Amino acid sequence: MSEAKKQVPLSRGVSFTTAGMGGIGAWWLVHPFNTLAVRMSLANTSGSSTGSLVPFAKEIVRKEGVGALYKGIGAGTLRQVFYATSRFGLFEVFRDMITDYRGMKDVDFLTRLVAGSTSGGCAALISCPAEVSLVRMSNDSSLPVSERRNYKNVFDAFRRTAAEEGIGAFWRGSTPFCTRCVIVGCFQVATYDQFKQMFKNNFGLETSSIANVALSANLASLIYSLITMPLETAKNRMAFQKPDASGVLPYRSAIQTMTTVARSEGTLALWNGYLPYYGRCGGHTVGMFILVEQLRSLYRNVYDL
Repeated sequence: MSEAKKQVPLSRGVSFTTAGMGGIGAWWLVHPFNTLAVRMSLANTSGSSTGSLVPFAKEIVRKEGVGALYKGIGAGTLRQVFYATSRFGLFEVFRDMITDYRGMKDVDFLTRLVAGSTSGGCAALISCPAEVSLVRMSNDSSLPVSERRNYKNVFDAFRRTAAEEGIGAFWRGSTPFCTRCVIVGCFQVATYDQFKQMFKNNFGLETSSIANVALSANLASLIYSLITMPLETAKNRMAFQKPDASGVLPYRSAIQTMTTVARSEGTLALWNGYLPYYGRCGGHTVGMFILVEQLRSLYRNVYDL
């Protein structure tokens, strides 16, 4: 397929739909990594020692079965419906709008950064309820039986959270989550888009080729996972926390959570669970963008665009 055909604009509906489908398909592959990342990140709150990734994963499977790694996959899928669809879809909308507004022929990196951060923040606000449910369901089985929430499914998590804690509980931890997503928008979507163009210009790799997409996605995920892990830790702590006997929540803001964790557990505790987190970030980034490009190529072939 020629590069001219690849430049034919797709409709907004197709762009948003393929973004969502790519996000969902990739999430099904990396959900176990997310479960491990959340549980390793939260293990220190109970004074548990996680050790390294493989023994930690083996212990979970031995005690709870393989299915424990897929707890919360319904919430994770629903999160992608809102998050991946809006994040990548809005990025392209904002990128093109800013480029047109600035009267530019080519997209520069500043435009990509602004579009990526804005779309990331918007997507986070939209998907917060699914994110809170995902964190709680992924880690629930690690709690003592008397403290478990025992949600039946993601819709039961929505209903009970709203009834027992109020609608505002869905946005508990939204500050680190939204901040993380703004950074992800900059250092995942924007750098991915920039890397694709760089590999095309310098090495002749077509922007939709699997080699270009895989290389660009891996580099982007390495950068953003290192930068956002402390915010991910803060988000998990805030989303999963329960009030103490006097009704006070231990974590109140992203900065307070990160400083409290660093002071009481050591700075490196903010990166506890990094390997499965990178497995999630890298696997999902590569899988999502490859799926999106392949779905769009298929659509162009079917309709001869």
